[in-house]
Amino acid sequence: MKSVVVGTAGHIDHGKSALVRALTGTDPDRLKEEKERGITIDLGFAHTAIDGINFAFVDVPGHERFVKNMLAGVGGIDLVLLVVAADESVMPQTREHFDICRLLRVPTGVIALTKADLADPETLELARLEVRELAAGSFLDAAPIVPVSARTGAGLDELRRALVAASAGVSARAADGAARLPIDRVFSMKGFGTVVTGTLVSGTVAIDRELVVVPGGRPVKVRGVQVHGARQTAAAAGQRSAVNLGGVEVDDIARGQNLVTPAAFEETRVADAAVEVLPGVKPLRHGARVRFHQGTAEIMGRVALIGPEGAVVAPGQRAYVRIRLESPAVLARGDRYILRTYSPPATIAGGVILDPQPPRGRIRSESALARSTVLDFDPSAARDDSERRAAVALIADSGSSGLPIAALVSRLGVDSRAVEERVRRLVDSGDATLAGDVLVAPDVLARLEASIVAALAEHHRAQPLSEGVPREELRAQLFRRGRQTIFDHALTVLAARGQVALRDRVALATHRLELSPDEERARAGIERAYRDAGLRPPDTATVAAELGIAAAVADRMLKLLQRQKVLVRIDTLLFHDEALKRLKAEVAALKAPGGAATRIDVATFKERFGVSRKFAIPLLEYLDRERVTRRMGDWRVVL
Repeated sequence: MKSVVVGTAGHIDHGKSALVRALTGTDPDRLKEEKERGITIDLGFAHTAIDGINFAFVDVPGHERFVKNMLAGVGGIDLVLLVVAADESVMPQTREHFDICRLLRVPTGVIALTKADLADPETLELARLEVRELAAGSFLDAAPIVPVSARTGAGLDELRRALVAASAGVSARAADGAARLPIDRVFSMKGFGTVVTGTLVSGTVAIDRELVVVPGGRPVKVRGVQVHGARQTAAAAGQRSAVNLGGVEVDDIARGQNLVTPAAFEETRVADAAVEVLPGVKPLRHGARVRFHQGTAEIMGRVALIGPEGAVVAPGQRAYVRIRLESPAVLARGDRYILRTYSPPATIAGGVILDPQPPRGRIRSESALARSTVLDFDPSAARDDSERRAAVALIADSGSSGLPIAALVSRLGVDSRAVEERVRRLVDSGDATLAGDVLVAPDVLARLEASIVAALAEHHRAQPLSEGVPREELRAQLFRRGRQTIFDHALTVLAARGQVALRDRVALATHRLELSPDEERARAGIERAYRDAGLRPPDTATVAAELGIAAAVADRMLKLLQRQKVLVRIDTLLFHDEALKRLKAEVAALKAPGGAATRIDVATFKERFGVSRKFAIPLLEYLDRERVTRRMGDWRVVL
């Protein structure tokens, strides 16, 4: 059954709660003070089925003092029921509620002229004209206007038909995406524990599912789900839901937090956004302190204008701003928000989030303005085109860090189930390269590849006897602040093209060691001296003197032989690799048949291999490290 969330809007005492009660049979005013004073103070909820459609009503306060509560209720609605009393017509809170719904881009709605039984035909017609004038050119421009009386029941059937007709234009929400439920109410129910309610704006919440309450990152488990007062195994996007949570107390959760899929959304204190200032209000000034409303949250913050020109946004104008919040929020690209003045609170503007994790940098510049323009939603372009432009801009912003694939959900507003497809499109179109779990701009990768080739060429020129540069040393030199996976990807690409060789060291594929005749003779002589010496290697200076090799040449050849792993350094001594391999094989062969332990000590080792203590101790420690032997006190056991 299709579910539609309807939010009431209108001035105080225009009959919103009475109308909801007449339509559903449920009194949405649940608080004792509301019943005593006869006004709605906080959000009220009721539901009913009409022609096979589940309508969930969110009844909001009409008093100007409780607009923040009203804002907590209208963020997740599918259509608005604008309530105007026929005997009073359009009033201040009617206009403010209407402006809020328009700024939040509520897609459709119905207008109810309540208390029609108290107005004569002339007054009723005047109210109809004033409402039509208010709605002219807006999303309610062609909305039906239904005179109705909650007291007598007149017009209720026509209103029900109008709600059903309006619901036909309500689009289904992304039930397969990441779960996100802005919490509008928290309470404890005897025998169940903590319960939260809200409109599930995306994804699914199911029993036994692990979720997270954010901001704060508190993990919880779903113990039960209700939709329209009936127990369900799961609630889907677009449904008003009550969720019983385990692992958390009532005092640990508050209105304004969100119940979400783990790791799907990031907390933020800074966001770039498009803003639209209402006509007839004061200009929005650079640095103004404001009340930021998104979903069910109200957070204090300041706005900074993006772009080099101007210090204000005039009434009726649209601009770009960076919003800096005083406490964390959970935002995604495409989220609608409202701005109200700090004191006294009044609605002045609203807009859409463009980037919930903007990069640091100057925003009072042409480049910052151009970036915001690219990120903006173009109403004349296809959604995919706007998304692609924004993705390219975000990937470019990320530079050498790359844009994590997971960030496509919050920063780009991509449905989590469509992330792989979006990545494929960006890669196939050449807009991005996938490097591990991040997307990187092709020009960033191209510059990195060129710098690697240039650095290796310079290294080979300066050190022709070097076999290359250690991988980590090369990364520290060229890409220290960049992401490891991007650097690795660049090396892999260069190797696949045949430009570099990846061994223990990175080198150009064309690089060859070129020794002079004197160097070649020195290398061969030094290697022969160490091979002949076996486990009693000579002193390096003695070798150089006996062979008549200059100290500098001998030093270069010794380093070369070590890089080539012909000579192996153990402590301060150098051994030929062949001697060490023979030693390991001979010691391993000492192991007694049948698995009995074979033990050797320093004295036995010295006698067996004809070496002094100077060589025996480092060689035994080497065998321990190679797991040929294991030391047990003064003895070694052959493994």
